[in-house]
Amino acid sequence: MDHAALAVLAAIASFFVVTVILAAIILICQHRKTTQTRRNNQIRTRPLRNPNHYPTSSSSLPVDASWSWDPNLKISMEELSRATKNFSNTLIVGDGSFGYVYKASLSTGATVAVKKLSPDAFQGFREFAAEMETLSKLRHHNIVKILGYWASGAERLLVYEFIEKGNLDQWLHESSPTSSSTHQNDEVSISIDFIRSPLPWETRVKIIRGVAHGLCYLHGLEKPIIHRDIKASNVLLDSEFEAHIADFGLARRMDKSHSHVSTQVAGTIGYMPPEYRDGSNVANPKVDVYSFGVLMIETVSGHRPNLAVKLEGNDIGLVNWARKMKERNTELEMLDGNIPREEGLKEESVREYVRIACMCTGELQKDRPEMPEVVKLLDSMPL
Repeated sequence: MDHAALAVLAAIASFFVVTVILAAIILICQHRKTTQTRRNNQIRTRPLRNPNHYPTSSSSLPVDASWSWDPNLKISMEELSRATKNFSNTLIVGDGSFGYVYKASLSTGATVAVKKLSPDAFQGFREFAAEMETLSKLRHHNIVKILGYWASGAERLLVYEFIEKGNLDQWLHESSPTSSSTHQNDEVSISIDFIRSPLPWETRVKIIRGVAHGLCYLHGLEKPIIHRDIKASNVLLDSEFEAHIADFGLARRMDKSHSHVSTQVAGTIGYMPPEYRDGSNVANPKVDVYSFGVLMIETVSGHRPNLAVKLEGNDIGLVNWARKMKERNTELEMLDGNIPREEGLKEESVREYVRIACMCTGELQKDRPEMPEVVKLLDSMPL
């Protein structure tokens, strides 16, 4: 056979081999695609998981899970989407950790709050699981009640009781809007259904007492709960200005040694205790006591904890400012200028309030009182 014929046969053989290889690759790809489709269909049709199972990582997110405290309250994405007008910005009533809170009207006629966690939040699901496990077991008039939740893949929604008056941060720091208006903030509309007026002294004390009772309850449980993020925006106010502690995403139960060691510093700048600044990540009740003391100073003064206060022309931190004002016996000068100066506002009441706040914000944990003592002092404080 001459060289030309051999070349033709070699070319035909090579073409045949290449064709067989390409066909094999195509068949393998089709098989994998079919298998993946079957898996996806199985995921979409998988029944609900046990609602008592709370995954702790994104790799174990529930496919479709829902739970409701009230058996008559049926929670689904369709219902919550309809109730919030597809999560309209005009129905946002707060900006909680890792997501927004919406006012929602369910088909049953009930008004609830729906917290939609951000799917791309680094710790979004861990917060969700912690909040579920914590809130679903708590029953106290100064703790917000959870009504249910819905979860699917990266989507997580919490359903709370709706607290009418918003949060304390709004009442302390935001200007009074007109009735039934919306407040625009960074392209987000926050729904307002009432007029906010400056909080009088007695109301501020009532709110602080409510927060103290709520923390006392949490710390007094058989397995105490450390909230770790006490701040004005996590204090919700009902129609009677009764305080309700919310947002338990960073909460931790203490072990038998009455402490919890975390790999993450938790809290909000301005409210965090000095031991966090020094590198300690141990959470115990005294962490909450410090944040509560900062909240007390913020509530009486109207100053934000993360901003410096002017004293004799110098910038000074809020806690140090309160201590210096106490040392100089000028506690009355700490009062928020928006507080109505009503007849009967007792100087001794303001002094005692500031004294308790300074105790709670002691530099060392051992110098801070425990919440039962704080509650006793606040409840016996003259008004």
